[in-house]
Amino acid sequence: MNDEDKELEILKARRLAEMQKNISMQEKQKEIKQLKTLQKTQYNPRDLVIKKLGYRGIEVLQNAESQFPNDVQIVVKRLGELITSGEFNEILDGGKLLELFRSLGINVRMQNKINVEQDGKFVSITDKFKQKSESSDD
Repeated sequence: MNDEDKELEILKARRLAEMQKNISMQEKQKEIKQLKTLQKTQYNPRDLVIKKLGYRGIEVLQNAESQFPNDVQIVVKRLGELITSGEFNEILDGGKLLELFRSLGINVRMQNKINVEQDGKFVSITDKFKQKSESSDD
């Protein structure tokens, strides 16, 4: 190997080291920028979960929060983490959310109401029974 080849190899090595240094500096700056962005957008786990709720999901969540505030806060925080990381991205309707809570031992009670059709209108079944019992008493 002659002197020119050695000098060329040394120059290549210097240039490669310089390029690697620049790349690592850019990556560090990118990481710092991402951290700052994350700090600015301090996410609220509850808001993230609410965005993923479907039909009657908010109703189930509110019932759960009023009945089991501490337990639900932990579940919502974990769901928020899963949503943020991208591990969870499906829509939770009320039934799925209720099933999730119950599988975790949080037995959320929901108010049930059954409506029946009477004369083209929907009437609660309790009103329907009251009307029948009143008419049979006569």
